[in-house]
Amino acid sequence: MILLGILLLIIGAIAGLSIFWVLGLVLVVVGVVFAIAGHSGHQLAGRSHWY
Repeated sequence: MILLGILLLIIGAIAGLSIFWVLGLVLVVVGVVFAIAGHSGHQLAGRSHWY
């Protein structure tokens, strides 16, 4: 999820499309939150691991 967000950020910056930039930023933030919660041992939405 983080990698997809970074890819969308890059595409949005190069192409000048703000919707890709916003979606990329949202995906990066959500991915980081999931990664931090997963490393701390918390379950999210009933799942103990997010791939």
